[in-house]
Amino acid sequence: MRRRVDPLAEPEELIRRVYSYVAYAVGDGPDAEDITSAALERALRYRDTYRPDKGTPAAWLLGIARRCIADRRGEPAELPYEEAAEAVDADDASFDGIDRLAVQAAVAALGPRDRDLVALRHGADLTAGQIAELLDLRPNAVEVALHRAHARLRAELAREFARGDA
Repeated sequence: MRRRVDPLAEPEELIRRVYSYVAYAVGDGPDAEDITSAALERALRYRDTYRPDKGTPAAWLLGIARRCIADRRGEPAELPYEEAAEAVDADDASFDGIDRLAVQAAVAALGPRDRDLVALRHGADLTAGQIAELLDLRPNAVEVALHRAHARLRAELAREFARGDA
């Protein structure tokens, strides 16, 4: 008899990764919290379908989160930049609020594929190899796509700073 592996045995790190990924993909806040909750709900409901031979628990849960994002109809309503800037805590020492908004705006300006790759790499903190496994791609293809996405992100950030928005 084969013993079942519980993919949610150590949920703290998984939840952090999923939320970070979703926040990169759709923006930080209530929408990210809702999608993360929906992904965790699906994971709990279908935890018996997890197969360790198909990937790690993190990859499995991130795949569920990707489907939850895809299931949403349309992008979440975006807060105008001026209103978002007012909502940032000025005493946040971990990352300058204006810089955070510039990065969020730059990521939001990327195409869906680039946004997903950046979210998986930096939000979920996955390596190119792990992303390749999750997306069923070759690692070198992911590295090239990430390189190009980062170039587009840098260009978008340069535009943000040149406009004086950040």
